[in-house]
Amino acid sequence: MTPFRRQPARRRTTVLRRRAVLATVPVALAALIGATAPTAPGTAGAPGAGDPYFPLSGNGGYHVRHYDLTLRYDTTTRNLRGTAVLSARATQRLSRFDLDLTGLTVTGVTVDRTPATFRRDGQELVVTPPRTLPAGGAFQVAVTYQGTPAPVTDPDGSQDGWIPTDDGAFVAGEPQGAMSWFPGNAHPKDKSSYDFTLTVPQGRTAVANGELLSEHTTHGQTTFHWRETRPMAAYLATATIGTFRVERSTTPDGIQIYNAVDPREASAAAPVLKQLPAVLAWESKLFGPYPYRSAGAIVDHAPDIGYALETQTRPVYDSAPDLTTLVHESAHQWFGDSVSLTSWKDVWLNEGFATYAEWLYSEQHGGDSAQKTFDALYASPASDALWAYPPADPGSGKNIFGTPVYSRGAMALHELRRAVGDRDFFRILRAWATGHRDGHGTTAQFTDLAERLSGKRLDGLFHTWLFSKGKPNKA
Repeated sequence: MTPFRRQPARRRTTVLRRRAVLATVPVALAALIGATAPTAPGTAGAPGAGDPYFPLSGNGGYHVRHYDLTLRYDTTTRNLRGTAVLSARATQRLSRFDLDLTGLTVTGVTVDRTPATFRRDGQELVVTPPRTLPAGGAFQVAVTYQGTPAPVTDPDGSQDGWIPTDDGAFVAGEPQGAMSWFPGNAHPKDKSSYDFTLTVPQGRTAVANGELLSEHTTHGQTTFHWRETRPMAAYLATATIGTFRVERSTTPDGIQIYNAVDPREASAAAPVLKQLPAVLAWESKLFGPYPYRSAGAIVDHAPDIGYALETQTRPVYDSAPDLTTLVHESAHQWFGDSVSLTSWKDVWLNEGFATYAEWLYSEQHGGDSAQKTFDALYASPASDALWAYPPADPGSGKNIFGTPVYSRGAMALHELRRAVGDRDFFRILRAWATGHRDGHGTTAQFTDLAERLSGKRLDGLFHTWLFSKGKPNKA
């Protein structure tokens, strides 16, 4: 996220989310997903992916290869009608499995086009197929549902998911909100390709991830078909709806830009969005090739939300972003989107890296050096929230978007840079982003990479800056 939400700068970054085409998941990613969660003995899939902070997030026993979401939203009544078709593979012999879905009324479930038994259990939609699914076998589950979607309230009191606005909906799912508008395996461990077919009243625009394949209007309704072929975590999916001005362009590198901006934010957003191609080009030089074919921004007018989110390929902003926020959310396309988490306690790998990208951008564009930014933060007293808990182990879901994850996470990267030198530091950043592209990473994997590429023992540095509570002593 960008420092907008739960942090000092942008949100979740506040300071300082087919039909034809199933995306191919890399072998390493498929192997990881096969172990998506510890499953109980027997043939029922686990009701969660085993995350210590969000134990019911995600599910065990299967991997979703592709989501085909067909949604119709009435901006007046706020009624959502949907059909979700999930193409999946069983990772164990499966007599029963769960989908994450909160609120909304399920009107039918089929597995391989045959009616299946289902029941609700809190945020779990428990599905019993007509016959046991074999381990390794492909299957398809279709869920029809309707109702008035409501946002999810997170442990820190903020809201995410499907959030109604005065002209549509602001849809941002980190960390749990995807389940407020479609059923799925909603943990970052499980990444999939997506098709979105979104129908809204004429005059409204529905914006999702990836590329816009078609748009047509009939009988006062406009339907947009979007497709994201690269693997994507459910929380990075969006279907934001509003009265938007749309601008399209193509960068010199062939990246398709699609910006959708609420007219109330257009004048403030224009000079910042104009710099997006240059920001992406600069980040590509530092981190490796941009991971996707498309990019852009969704700039809504949603002043009560208070954050922006790095929805894949097309971040969503609650108001016109400043340049620092744009840099932060764009950096997330590498760190957080392409390279995803395996556990929410490792969220510093997203937020610390995107925050440090802000520091680097400032340093290389005539602003404060990263060292000056580091020094200003280090001057904070030991009682400051910056030192309240270690960034690589925040301790709870309530803390994952707090100041230490963002700012102290960035400080850890700066200390790494000082320890290994610029040449090795930028080699490490690039190797992390390119080596885990479309996959996942852990803190242990990053620290191992840093030691391997630098040839230095760094366990003391990482213990101090990533895993220790309190203000470190200066080296």
